Amino acid sequence: MARKVRHSALESRSARLKLAIRRRPYSGPSLARGIMLMYRRNKTNGSWVLKASDGHGAYWSKAIALADDYEDSNGKTVLTFYEVQDAAKKLARGEDGSADTAPITVDAALKDYKRDLEARNANPYNAESPRIHLTPALLAKPVQLLDARELKAWRDGLLGELKPATVNRVARCLGAALELARHHDERIQNRQAWEIGLAGLPDAQQSRNVILPDAKVRAFVVEAYRCDDRLGLLVDTLAVTGARPSQAVRLRVEDLHDHPLRPKLMMPKSAKGGGRNRAQKKHQRYSVPITVQLASKLKEAAKGRAADAPLLLQSDGQPWNKNPGLDYHRDVDRIVKTIGLDPAEVTIYALRHSSIVRMLLQNVPIRLVASLHNTSVVQIERTYSKYITEHADDISRKALLSIAADNVVELAQAS
Repeated sequence: MARKVRHSALESRSARLKLAIRRRPYSGPSLARGIMLMYRRNKTNGSWVLKASDGHGAYWSKAIALADDYEDSNGKTVLTFYEVQDAAKKLARGEDGSADTAPITVDAALKDYKRDLEARNANPYNAESPRIHLTPALLAKPVQLLDARELKAWRDGLLGELKPATVNRVARCLGAALELARHHDERIQNRQAWEIGLAGLPDAQQSRNVILPDAKVRAFVVEAYRCDDRLGLLVDTLAVTGARPSQAVRLRVEDLHDHPLRPKLMMPKSAKGGGRNRAQKKHQRYSVPITVQLASKLKEAAKGRAADAPLLLQSDGQPWNKNPGLDYHRDVDRIVKTIGLDPAEVTIYALRHSSIVRMLLQNVPIRLVASLHNTSVVQIERTYSKYITEHADDISRKALLSIAADNVVELAQAS
């Protein structure tokens, strides 16, 4: 049996009741390296508080049981000074007493989430985006000690630097990491902390769905080629196909079907919302028609390379990043400025939005538009309805009923 630590001010009920009632806990004995027991004096039963090291220079604390100040110990929720010592060490070290099972921190949860994303061939940036905005204190805090109020305060604090839609994306990424940690540690029972604290902000779905006229899309592509041939080929592919950048950079040489009249690309699916089978979906392809001109450029760029080699490369011959925006965002900002647009409003995604709306205005069936852009009919209707209305003014006017004044027949007056 482990030796019990003594502390004259806390070990007996009578000694504890002599202490003044206060919010800040009284310091108690050190139970082991990095593990300290504290006591908070209340009007009713006081509480035992564990203070433990996270192993990275920071500490976390948690109230773990009531003290037997006014009622006897029940061995679970009310503990004596000597009983609580074992409970404190088990919580700090894990049920089996090894340091490897200490409560997982937010920092460790994000690292585990990143490894999980990589194993599923998903974008590891989703585990990095919350880390940029988290404070050292939150990163060092055990997941099981998080509460909804502090997570909500963190989420709301991002509104000064990020758009609401971006705040929601970052919060969802953090929530996914915390949920993964909960699945692997049954001691984490505070799921509602992130379900409530990281709930999506309302009215935040006003993303930058900028629709460019065809002349501006052409100017975008031309300027991209002027900036860099390889970047130009990527932008050209995005403008013609309407694909997401993360899809286009995964194209392989064999995905180009160079038919002389009807060339196409076998575009990799994005697997957005793919859940646990994300990797399987990313291997699936769907057919997208392209112009003869683009097919010729792609064929020339792929000359002499293996069938399974990346079709689109950077100027240094290296593949694009899985999150290609990290590679091209500065160049795209310059391109947008050069063609007279605002980079704060127009991103490379404007090529995708413009492609979708262009097809809709050409009366391509909405189901086919959804398939060609690897999305759903519901998503297109939700996202693009107002843009369709705004850009379809000329078309809808052709269907307006016109009544000429000189064709109006005057009705006879009743006698």
